Amino acid sequence: MRNSVLAIVVAVLALNVPCDSGAQPPAAGGPAKSAAKSPAGSAPASGAPPAVPASSRIGMGALLDQFTTLEDRDISVLVTSGDETTLSSQMAGKIRKVNYGLGDNVAAHAVILEFDCEEQVAQLQSAEAEYRGARETHLTKLRLQALGAAGELEVTVAASAADKARSQVALRESQIAYCKVVAPFTGRLVKMKVKLAESVSLGQPLLDMVNPGSLKAQLYVPAAWLGWIRAGSQFTVKTSQDGRTYRARVTKLNARVEGVSQSLELEARFEGSTQGLLPGMVGTAVFPDRPKP
Repeated sequence: MRNSVLAIVVAVLALNVPCDSGAQPPAAGGPAKSAAKSPAGSAPASGAPPAVPASSRIGMGALLDQFTTLEDRDISVLVTSGDETTLSSQMAGKIRKVNYGLGDNVAAHAVILEFDCEEQVAQLQSAEAEYRGARETHLTKLRLQALGAAGELEVTVAASAADKARSQVALRESQIAYCKVVAPFTGRLVKMKVKLAESVSLGQPLLDMVNPGSLKAQLYVPAAWLGWIRAGSQFTVKTSQDGRTYRARVTKLNARVEGVSQSLELEARFEGSTQGLLPGMVGTAVFPDRPKP
């Protein structure tokens, strides 16, 4: 065991001793000769820190440049829509009619597309007929009760049947309402996911819709800005697409800072004209009140 430990120690010491390929081993039994002086540019003497090559210094400088803090970077802005939604199918069926296409302007409550609902209409008509029959039965029982020919229980059972039939009518009417997909707000269609005569399932996405008139800006700023930025702070947004400038104002600050990037999410509203601005565009935010570094 002791010999093994000694062998490991000798091996470690041997790895730490620098090897000079130009030095000759000492003669057997003779004193070790001093090594020749190293020429300029050779390895430094033992104990001195190793010199870093120029190429490595350049590489480290480029690496440090990549780690620029968020405080020194430009603040990117994403333009989004305040009213944006995906409309999904509330029933399973076949699309009978499509009234609007990609990019069209749609007014609020306008019918965008319609389903083939002949079966649902027939079910509604059947429910209405049953309700009429149950209602007449109830009225007849009431007249018979006035003549003493029907008891209280018969009248109550007839009234319950009429109420049940009426609830079925309300159910079928609500299902008929699903046959038309209407716009929840005024906006534009940005994506149509179905086509005419296509059969869709319950819950399947049908289309995407946005309102370009309610644009907002989403951006992330350094958490250190909490010392001066507030809701109501004004800034400008310069778009990357055409270089145009728009005015905006901070409306909301997130209640939590991102732990990794130490950034804070902000939401802002555009002020003035937003002509030429569309959801999905990106730009750069310029804060006039930003403290100088």
